Amino acid sequence: MSLQIQPIPEIPEETRRVARAAFAKGNHWMSLRDELGSIYTDEDFADLFPSSGQPAAAPWRLALILIMQYAENLSDEQAEVALRSRIDWKYALSLPLDDAGLDASVFSEFRTRLVAGGAEARVLDKLLLLCGSEIVERAGSSTD
Repeated sequence: MSLQIQPIPEIPEETRRVARAAFAKGNHWMSLRDELGSIYTDEDFADLFPSSGQPAAAPWRLALILIMQYAENLSDEQAEVALRSRIDWKYALSLPLDDAGLDASVFSEFRTRLVAGGAEARVLDKLLLLCGSEIVERAGSSTD
């Protein structure tokens, strides 16, 4: 699997509209995306992929899926279903509503790639860095 670095797409308008209708008050995955953006970029994981060959799934999405999967205590198969069926996941991952998702084996392959590359801490480290920056920023703006 090769990495074809792509810019992070905007949330499709239909996904945004339907998600906002379904979750008028939002939910944690939508808030995560709204507050912190996509969190990861393909460049964060570029060294783990060759530059040629069959294109890989976007690693920024896979990293975020791993976080979502862990937070909800989902198996790979359950995460596959959530990715295919949940509006809030599609919103957080910039996917159109009719996106068919990924096979569960892709999640395991990505985890294996992270471990083999000694990069497993990148997923958590970047999330913690962004959350810490957000907390500091909010604390600073509340004292103004």
